[in-house]
Amino acid sequence: MERIALFGAAGAIGRSIADALRSRGRTYRVVGRNAQHLQQTFGGDPLAEIVTWNPDDPESVRAAARDIDTLVYLVGVPYDHFELHPEVMQKTLDGAIAEGVKRMVLVGTVYPYGLPITPTVTETHPRNPNTFKGRMRKAQEDLLLKAHEDGEIEGTILRLPDFYGPGVEKSYLDSLFRVAAKGGKADMVGPIDRPHEFMFVPDVGPVLLDLAEKTEAYGDWWNFAGAGTITQQTIVNQVSSMVGHKVKIRVAGKMMLRLIGLFKPFVREMVEMHYLVTSPVLMDDHALVTLLGTVHKTSYADGIRLTLESYRAAAD
Repeated sequence: MERIALFGAAGAIGRSIADALRSRGRTYRVVGRNAQHLQQTFGGDPLAEIVTWNPDDPESVRAAARDIDTLVYLVGVPYDHFELHPEVMQKTLDGAIAEGVKRMVLVGTVYPYGLPITPTVTETHPRNPNTFKGRMRKAQEDLLLKAHEDGEIEGTILRLPDFYGPGVEKSYLDSLFRVAAKGGKADMVGPIDRPHEFMFVPDVGPVLLDLAEKTEAYGDWWNFAGAGTITQQTIVNQVSSMVGHKVKIRVAGKMMLRLIGLFKPFVREMVEMHYLVTSPVLMDDHALVTLLGTVHKTSYADGIRLTLESYRAAAD
């Protein structure tokens, strides 16, 4: 059986892929920097092999990639140090290639597309990032695509929009679900009345595994869109209806983000990406659906309900 490793496994997407592997009865390796975090997340799964790594240590990278056929790349970097994205990708590629890894699947973002020039964005849309973070993400992608072109490793990219779901803390919607479960006032980034799309994280794992098995998927990137467009205001309304009262919110626009960013570095880093709220990148994923044949997407109604239930359970 093909051997698969999830580099940067402890995040929400990594957990989704691990769930999909577990449901298929497949063993897998999880790789991360923090052994305790990996143990807490995957220690109860007999199918999971836990490996720690240090991307700055070439031997550590090679050891983490040893005896692996497919490497799924989910490695995060601090939001204020996106220059590390291409650096860590290159170090991982070097180790993976040296160990004879056959394939790498990068979980990517819409950042490299930049400002959309069409109402919906297909894979033919130019990658013309208008932000530093987008340029670093594009540089990361280019390293993988160049390695594929050079015949060193097969590479493909699954591109995702913003996401949400049970336990997904790095989301525009996290504060809303927390407040709905515990009370208080939710902090949101606005305007919240613009069309947007969100991916329900549990949907990602099965699609990524199916994509990874397609020989024709490599050497290109593939959009995986959300379950249609929606507004954050609509989500607020649906959550309010589910809890039986109007959830209190406060909305920060670009100017307010700048002011808050004077005191909170993470918020300061959100300013350059604010265009994703005002001029959202709405993806067309017909190519992916055609390739795979079946792509499951949880409806917003069901995804919002399941997410709220998980936050309520965690609050008990």
